[in-house]
Amino acid sequence: MNGDRTITGATRVVGIIGDPVRHSRSPAMHNAAFETLGLDWVYVAFPVARGDGAAAVRAVASLGLAGLNVTMPHKADAAAACDDLAPEAAALAAANTVVNVDGALVGHSTDGDGFLRALQDEGVEVAGRHVLVVGAGGAARAITHALGRVGGDVTVAARRPDAARSAASLAPDGVAAGFDGIAVEGFDVIVNATPLGMEGEAPPIDVAKLHADQFVYDAVYPVETPLLREARARGLRAAGGLGMLVHQGALSFSLWTGVTPPLDVMRAAASADV
Repeated sequence: MNGDRTITGATRVVGIIGDPVRHSRSPAMHNAAFETLGLDWVYVAFPVARGDGAAAVRAVASLGLAGLNVTMPHKADAAAACDDLAPEAAALAAANTVVNVDGALVGHSTDGDGFLRALQDEGVEVAGRHVLVVGAGGAARAITHALGRVGGDVTVAARRPDAARSAASLAPDGVAAGFDGIAVEGFDVIVNATPLGMEGEAPPIDVAKLHADQFVYDAVYPVETPLLREARARGLRAAGGLGMLVHQGALSFSLWTGVTPPLDVMRAAASADV
């Protein structure tokens, strides 16, 4: 963001709440887009402790904020604190975007569509194809629901059977499975929606069974995870989570401002120093 920029009482404020949130690339990404478009808006990070997410969301109207992004661990609490939910957020009972509409707080989930747009960038078609989603947390649930909406044949693998079943139920005819014995070679697209790999951990699947006809997407960002390295070494096409981050952020940006943001500017800011 340009150091000469002036913040005034008229500047519209949006931000992100999370715990932790210091690492977030969203402020750089959104502020670069605001500056490029000449919008008098600013995006800041608000560290909000676990359990305080609902209170933070309810404060949006009182403070006159234009909206928020919401990350772990507050997405369910954010949805519960909103006055209304868009269909995707209602289906997931989770919101990653809050929009202040004349004092009424509307919750949205842009994660799923952000993921689908990231796949489109990679030229990957999922309709009618077998997709394995590894994990059953918030990101996995949003991804599974989105895949189901566009006709993906989805299997969700997770350590906890109940969590896998709950996530799988978000896609038509979704199948739940455990980590042990999952036949990864039988899927066209494999998505890691767990944090495994962020700190260099071993992949959550048996990469020795992968083959070159498959596509691997790792929602972890911004690091080049062991899963991505090993998949590419075996001749697979693969992509990390930066595209999903940029696209879900761009969708949030449009919901707040009514303006289409410059994706190239957001991507460059999000990937700076990566």
